[in-house]
Amino acid sequence: MAGQAGADIASLVTRNEQTILPEWVELQKKAGTLHTGRISEGELQAQSRNFLHLLRDALAQGGSDVANAAYEPAKTMLAELSRSRALQGFSPSETAGFIFSLKQPLFNALNRDRALSSEQISSTIWTSTLLLDQLGLFTLEVFQKSREEVIVRQQREIAELSTPVVKLWDGILALPLIGTLDSQRTQVVMENLLQTIVDVEAEIAIIDITGVPTVDTLTAQHLLKTVAAARLMGADCLISGIRPQIAQTMVHLGVELNVISKASLADAFAVALRQTGRAVVKTKRIEGAAAADKKIGGREA
Repeated sequence: MAGQAGADIASLVTRNEQTILPEWVELQKKAGTLHTGRISEGELQAQSRNFLHLLRDALAQGGSDVANAAYEPAKTMLAELSRSRALQGFSPSETAGFIFSLKQPLFNALNRDRALSSEQISSTIWTSTLLLDQLGLFTLEVFQKSREEVIVRQQREIAELSTPVVKLWDGILALPLIGTLDSQRTQVVMENLLQTIVDVEAEIAIIDITGVPTVDTLTAQHLLKTVAAARLMGADCLISGIRPQIAQTMVHLGVELNVISKASLADAFAVALRQTGRAVVKTKRIEGAAAADKKIGGREA
């Protein structure tokens, strides 16, 4: 019965394609598909025509069973359309509307068509409704999965951008952290820091937590993991940015970092310089030399 209903829908589409296609495209346009400027009218017409042909062939070969192999080309096209619209910023309803808006043109064609009996029309309406609902849900599932993949990728890119490793001096790196340090971000921090340690052969890495709002037991564990990983790569770690409030919280929680910590990045940098046998010395400029420099600069000008 379902197979016959599928064949009836395929025949209906074949006989009425010239009216179904423009009605379908017009409904999508009225729904605002073209208003965003993400897709042109020509692209919309091509996508609609292509899917209508694939659906017709699937109905003729596989009946109304969406799980049939005959539906694979149509489902593949829907998956590609859903992924592309997810990347283009379409909403779920706008994407699902591509399928659901096909119902009305099909029903209108049924009302105009005189080749089917009343019994066939009833069966065709029910079968086409179930079929388009299943394809619509499939479209939404692919769309949602694609959106989730985009969000995960963007989160990772943001995490990488928010954890830069800065070279302060030969052999000395700084890793300024801003925001909450969770497990996923800790992994990104480790990867960036360890790779930079290898690239520049760093001896000391300063982890600055001035921009970290709070340090609890979990955050401290993430910091210790990062410190341990850096040490395995041959680099000592310093932690800077310990504010009074954070210090009190860590003491209250009984958190021990077991690493040299300083209140500011400048203090930690001074320690790093001393540990590497360097020092920053303030020099007094000789007035005669300054005047000579100015005179030379004037002649060059």
